[in-house]
Amino acid sequence: MEQQLVVFELAEEIYGIDIAHVESIIKVPKITPMPQSEHYVEGVINLRGEVVPVLDLRTSMDMPKVERTLNSRIVVVLLDEKRVGMIVDAVTEVTTITEDKVQEMATLGGSAHAGMVTGIAKIEEHLIICLDPSKMLHGAVGMVEVEKGLLDGF
Repeated sequence: MEQQLVVFELAEEIYGIDIAHVESIIKVPKITPMPQSEHYVEGVINLRGEVVPVLDLRTSMDMPKVERTLNSRIVVVLLDEKRVGMIVDAVTEVTTITEDKVQEMATLGGSAHAGMVTGIAKIEEHLIICLDPSKMLHGAVGMVEVEKGLLDGF
């Protein structure tokens, strides 16, 4: 069985998420900060007329924050019919992997973020950490409606 992954960089590591969850990949526009948001919420953007919350994936994964570069991107995922953007250092490719190239997380032991990691794919000399966006964005999907509600008066 094959799976297509959107591959991106974050803190010099390589990650991938199933392309079925990715709606679009955009350059980082002006982000409007949201008061009283979680520490990992950068704010909201206007994406084709829709308010979309944007998360700093580094912050949500307890990585140090860095300055954005020309390679920084927002990966917009669709979960439960709600859009959420994730800021990543760079999107590098879309690749196809086969099931035999992925080692399941259960055999790798635990970590602080093990719940969001579905497995590790070995492609040539590279390791791609496969993430589950629904677990990565655990609190964010519910926040979409809250964030939009804060903007109702505007």
